[in-house]
Amino acid sequence: MIYRVVLTEEAEEDLLRLFDFLVERELSHDAADPDLPQRAIDAIKDGLKLLERFPFTCRKAGQSPFLRELVIPFGHTGYVALFEIVDNKTVAIGAIRHQREDDYH
Repeated sequence: MIYRVVLTEEAEEDLLRLFDFLVERELSHDAADPDLPQRAIDAIKDGLKLLERFPFTCRKAGQSPFLRELVIPFGHTGYVALFEIVDNKTVAIGAIRHQREDDYH
């Protein structure tokens, strides 16, 4: 079965926030890597592709068996995507955060 993965408005805003953070961080370093922000976003999007086929393999994120988290490795840390399996055709990404952030925004 193939699920359709959709991003909520909040998740889209999270991607922009994470990208902007990386751009600012890289601009402040002498040895900046201008490609890093786009590579991070690409890693997140590639990670989300796993949910097209295997959303139930991700860890539960609460009482509901349909609310789950996907860990997306990147560099020494990575990102976490909170998602819900809406029905037998759709997975909705609710939020995305860096693993070192306290919680979802």
